[in-house]
Amino acid sequence: MTNPLTVLKSLRRPRLLIRAARFGLADYRRERDLRRLVGEAAPMTTETALAALIEREQRMETTRCTGAGAYSVARHVELLIAIMAEARLVLAAPSDTRP
Repeated sequence: MTNPLTVLKSLRRPRLLIRAARFGLADYRRERDLRRLVGEAAPMTTETALAALIEREQRMETTRCTGAGAYSVARHVELLIAIMAEARLVLAAPSDTRP
């Protein structure tokens, strides 16, 4: 499995999406938002959650790029907010526990 932090370093998204996600970062609540975005009932580790969020965001990006009618800007921003928040948690963890 690819390290999620490595994937994040290569992630390129429109500036407006990133700016919107940064504004929403303060309102992110892991207990509330993660279950809704990922759909898992069991608590997840930050690395597992980050990997799941990245996978869902990549599908959303593909939908955006193809111009499909199912694309939701709000959902895309929510995923980016969660990715940023989970990445902060991973980076805040002691380096010896980081993958």
